Amino acid sequence: MPPITITQINNAFGYGLQRDYVGWKNISRDVKLAAIASEDQAYPDHSGFDWDAIEHSLRPKRKGKKTKIPLGGGASTITQQVAKNVFLWQGGGITRYIRKVPEMYFTVLIEWIWGKQRILEVYLNVIEMGPGIFGIEAAAQRYFGKKAKNLSSAEAAMIIACLPNPKRFTVKPMSRRVGWRYPQILQQMRNIEEDEDIQVLVK
Repeated sequence: MPPITITQINNAFGYGLQRDYVGWKNISRDVKLAAIASEDQAYPDHSGFDWDAIEHSLRPKRKGKKTKIPLGGGASTITQQVAKNVFLWQGGGITRYIRKVPEMYFTVLIEWIWGKQRILEVYLNVIEMGPGIFGIEAAAQRYFGKKAKNLSSAEAAMIIACLPNPKRFTVKPMSRRVGWRYPQILQQMRNIEEDEDIQVLVK
């Protein structure tokens, strides 16, 4: 695991830093399933980029027509999020476009070198899951007083439901967004858990 990321350093000054990296075997299967169900359902099958989601996001929208957003919120895959969180930086505006080329490079690199399980393990350890709370172990301890390997499916879905804006979409006290979203994630978990590729990946 990276000793510290740029995002964690930036947060440490305003929110403090809570994190506790854990290995694959110490993360609940339900957490892995919830992350895939919510953030990247094509994760076992793509090579780092979900081209169908990218194409969907680039389609011109009719004026006044609301667009249905995928459950994960956009076209960024789990692999792309790891590339951004571990090797690069967060932020929008012009810096987002500057970041795109190195993000693509690191996305291809870690898919090739790490593989799916390692990428998902790193993702669940470095992603922010509350103000200054990084990784599933710190989130599990903070919100439910238990280890990440002991989280129930509902608890896993609640934590993952705080993404992509964990400072605004709080788990405890539960924000309206998390309360609305986590049942959807639970349903998606049930929908995908029989997929053979996903079963092999999250075991």
